Amino acid sequence: MSNPRARPISPHLQVYRPQLTSVLSIMHRLTGIFLSGVTMVLSLWLVNIAFGEVAYSVFVAFWDSWISTLLLTGVVFCVYYHLLNGVRHLAWDWGFGFSLARVYATGWAVVGGSLALSAITLVLAI
Repeated sequence: MSNPRARPISPHLQVYRPQLTSVLSIMHRLTGIFLSGVTMVLSLWLVNIAFGEVAYSVFVAFWDSWISTLLLTGVVFCVYYHLLNGVRHLAWDWGFGFSLARVYATGWAVVGGSLALSAITLVLAI
């Protein structure tokens, strides 16, 4: 027999169809977490420099691999995405862009802008 005072269980993510706003919100959080991890890798790089040439050569051996190129590509995209979506959130904090059409337009602009800026940066870096 069920408890009459038991609270109903709210539907979770698997019940709802993904919307652009929810996907972009989750992506903003994931890019922030990813960039935090990259900051730790950057600190390891600095520590390896401090430990001398032998320790640094191990780090450089990893850094010259295709995995690091893929990682760096992801970092570039995450920086641009997090930046542009953060500016979008600042506009919301100021009270701009709350209409549904504007929310979707700025959401797609963040995605397109992140991809375009990432491509430009990678082309210039090569």
